[in-house]
Amino acid sequence: MADPTGRLPSAGRLDRRLGLPGAVVVGIGSMVGAGVFTALGLAAAHAGSLLLLSVVLAGITAWINATSTAQLAAVHPASGGAYVFGRRQLGAWAGFIAGWGFVTGKSASIAAMAYTLALYVVPGTDWTARWVAIGAVVLLTGVALLGVTRTVQATVAIVVPVLAILATVIMAALIAPDDGPAGPPTGSPADSLGSLPDATPAGVLQAAGLLFFAFAGYARIATMGEEVRDPRRTIPRAIFGALGFTLVLYVIVAVALQRVLGVETLAASAAPVREAVGILFGPGWIWLAVLGAALACTGSMLNLVAGISRTGLAMARDGDLPRGLSAVSHRTSVPWVAQLTAGVVVIILLLTTDVLTVVGFSSFGVLVYYAISNLAAFTLTERVVPGPRWLNLTGVVACLALAFTLPWASVLVMVAVFAVGVAGRLVVLMVRPAD
Repeated sequence: MADPTGRLPSAGRLDRRLGLPGAVVVGIGSMVGAGVFTALGLAAAHAGSLLLLSVVLAGITAWINATSTAQLAAVHPASGGAYVFGRRQLGAWAGFIAGWGFVTGKSASIAAMAYTLALYVVPGTDWTARWVAIGAVVLLTGVALLGVTRTVQATVAIVVPVLAILATVIMAALIAPDDGPAGPPTGSPADSLGSLPDATPAGVLQAAGLLFFAFAGYARIATMGEEVRDPRRTIPRAIFGALGFTLVLYVIVAVALQRVLGVETLAASAAPVREAVGILFGPGWIWLAVLGAALACTGSMLNLVAGISRTGLAMARDGDLPRGLSAVSHRTSVPWVAQLTAGVVVIILLLTTDVLTVVGFSSFGVLVYYAISNLAAFTLTERVVPGPRWLNLTGVVACLALAFTLPWASVLVMVAVFAVGVAGRLVVLMVRPAD
């Protein structure tokens, strides 16, 4: 098992290959994905004209959580993120619940991103879209198996054109004549929501909860504690840099989409950036939105697949997941069994759920994860990253409030998923010989 400094005793150790620029790129690549291309529409369906308030609320909650994550990662620079933080600061059960929330919630995140990619590439054909999404997961799992250096290089190649495409859409939206909002599209998965409801506090909170999954990608940086050089300095800087950039980007994109589409059309669209590009540049340019969505979701999935495997590695080392998941490749320094297992779980989700459901799954699991992370940060005696303790407690309350205002189906299913995890760990503890 890892000691409190994050060092490992033997061949299970990962190599420290990343500096600050690489860590920031990983964070941005993890956050600029399905959220900017799909989740803004889902959130608009709940928040209505108060969408921007939901974006800001989700961003503030993420910033509070990022402070706690940075405080913990500077003290515990090991793979596993809040699983390790919770286990060392609060005990084994808290660590397990955080790790289980991350592994299950982020698996749902990847499924949502893969499905978003497919909706842009093959709109309106559900099962074809699912198979396209599965193909993307298989391909990216293979890339992640090549190692963290290749993962970062691929992320750079993906993120730069995505940001260029979004910048083009934003500029065109902001300088275009204001001719009024477009009419709502038909055939959208959001049609089942009916007419757009009036904005309410509950709707704003629910929208913020759905959007939170988009901002939570900075957790990927924390899960790389064993792979970052000078982690006490690099991880906090990378977390705040990546999150700050992404929050500003999401606010600007939300403003641009509302200006072009109007709130009702935005709320009814499964692919709002594609709708906006069609209006701004004409149908012949829709390929630009397709390319942007495909690249953005690819980058996010690539980094999150790698992040899940690192948390799975940490849990397997401590016996909270099957110990076979802790196998690390000597050639690539990748937890390859955990990586392959994560890919299989995502494929199962793609075959059995839809995009709104998996976004809710993801947000609930990750919000529980961060609630434990905030509570763990509250107990720190060594506070390398400045921040008052009341901010950590505020993070706990905010995470739980957003978690339990998500769509009830997502909440119930994820509560059941947590119950299965807890029951499984109880059975393991009962049958495992005492150390």
